[in-house]
Amino acid sequence: MSTPITVIRDQSQPMRHIVHVRNHIVSTDVSVEEGGLDAGPSPHDLYDAALSACKALTVLWYAKRKNIPVEDVRVATERDASEERKGVYRLAATLHLTGDLSAAQREELLGVAQKCPVHKLMTSVTTEVTTQLAGAPA
Repeated sequence: MSTPITVIRDQSQPMRHIVHVRNHIVSTDVSVEEGGLDAGPSPHDLYDAALSACKALTVLWYAKRKNIPVEDVRVATERDASEERKGVYRLAATLHLTGDLSAAQREELLGVAQKCPVHKLMTSVTTEVTTQLAGAPA
């Protein structure tokens, strides 16, 4: 099992929580319309960002390994959650690459981006989630 991710409420704000991942801290909140102060990305934003980050990191890792001259990688992801309640959540990622790349290398890197681990996790794996209550407070 991996190191647990801990989420702790920031009681100084209506809805904000602080996410602790190893030695990293990320704040998460909801919009003002949803009762928060928009003091951080929402959980949906973090989900979408995980895909975007995975694509960028995977492409760069692969390019370095294969000596493909990528200078910069940027991923812009747009969400369409209009049918989420019907079971369809759409993410459209656009990969921006710079460097002295041939058309074949660009296509190869696109293929790599489409196979990043989080993309696979979101589309090819059944995720089982369990939630339980901790012991009663003392």
